[in-house]
Amino acid sequence: MLESQVAETTTHVAEPTRRDFLYIATGAAAAVGGATLVWPFVQSLAPDAATVAAGAPVEVDLTPIAEGQIVKVFWRGKLIFVRHRTADEIKAAEDVNVASLRDPQPDSARVKPDHAQWLIVYGNCTHLGCVPLGQQGEYHGWFCPCHGSVFDTSGRVRGGPAPINLPIPPYAFTSDTKIVIGQDEATA
Repeated sequence: MLESQVAETTTHVAEPTRRDFLYIATGAAAAVGGATLVWPFVQSLAPDAATVAAGAPVEVDLTPIAEGQIVKVFWRGKLIFVRHRTADEIKAAEDVNVASLRDPQPDSARVKPDHAQWLIVYGNCTHLGCVPLGQQGEYHGWFCPCHGSVFDTSGRVRGGPAPINLPIPPYAFTSDTKIVIGQDEATA
């Protein structure tokens, strides 16, 4: 009789059942799955570092660019050519009969005053966006190897299928040896 009394006075602790395990496993899977689905969405709302930096103006030091050299830089993910033109290239660009051009524009409208030696243009052909080769073609400006567009030393279209001149990005001189691409004269 003593044994039966002892058995009645002890507390009975229930063992976990299979159903309890399934509840816990399902809850954990839902939490992990929910986080896995929600995190990429939340992360996609923030811009990545390249996007944040891409819109920022780019400062270019012109000092190391030799006369006759073309340097490539990127601004907002776009290729920009910075060309240090020689006196002969400037003269050739200025001596063109503007009325004979497909997209008439004088050389003086494509460079900043007192800085004719520096030409800054977008580095993609205006036909289909290929990258033209510098100091090539009949006018020693650029030649697009994709479809044969030819640009002069002022970036003006002179032949081939390109409809317009190489565009000029917004830029400003902060000194005689530095430019900021992505900033125009008004905000400099």
